[in-house]
Amino acid sequence: MSSKPHLLPVPWHRLLVVQVRAVLLAYWRIPLFAIFTIGLPVMFFAFFGLPHLHQQVNSHLSVAAYILASLGAYAVSNVLVYNVGIGQAQTRARKLDLLQRASPLPGGIAIAATMIGGLVLATISLVALLLVGGLAGVQLPLTNWVLLIIALLYGAIPMLGLGLTIGYLGSSGNLAPALASLIYLPMAFASGILIPLSQLPSVVRAIAPYLPLYQVGQLGWNVVGAANEPALKAVAFTAVWGLVLGALAVYAYRRDQHRKFA
Repeated sequence: MSSKPHLLPVPWHRLLVVQVRAVLLAYWRIPLFAIFTIGLPVMFFAFFGLPHLHQQVNSHLSVAAYILASLGAYAVSNVLVYNVGIGQAQTRARKLDLLQRASPLPGGIAIAATMIGGLVLATISLVALLLVGGLAGVQLPLTNWVLLIIALLYGAIPMLGLGLTIGYLGSSGNLAPALASLIYLPMAFASGILIPLSQLPSVVRAIAPYLPLYQVGQLGWNVVGAANEPALKAVAFTAVWGLVLGALAVYAYRRDQHRKFA
């Protein structure tokens, strides 16, 4: 993770492929955490979606489809905040970032591989949830299933920034899980993806539109016809949050590097 130039013996894209493979292998070698993260949204759908499988909000929207879109936002964001954020903090706690700095591997490739690995895991989590929902009987047009995946993965942009920020701001691997829960869980409830906005206090409903996870939820709700705001607005706000949280992640990374190596 050094800013000094590297003489790469192989093209950067081959290094990136190898490093992404290493990130995914690390997830594979500690399967419990990944399986728990992937399985949690499916378990929530089994508890809260299946009992309402044949109930309708209106003629165009089923309760189960609304819950599926909400939990899709949760599935993607949960992976990126917990797996990427806590994983990066634990990498720092084990001094693996120091080992990477001493190796020819450029820091940019290491971080890019971490981001891509997190997005792959988030995609697996989302697809697993949607497969369970579809097999259980949630009915959506084929194009809507595809749009739901695209929309929620676009919503991964700010959540990836949040995960990396937590990973680099936490002073230790033990602090990161507490920091992630302190930030993410209240936001998940206040955004309406775990509890419908209509059931939240008025002060929370007033704050919700300014939360990044609320906008991710809107992306999914627009696909199933349950949104509170236009799709373009959600797309724009998600992009803004992506820039803000991405800049915060860059700041946290540079602060960490300066503290260790300046």
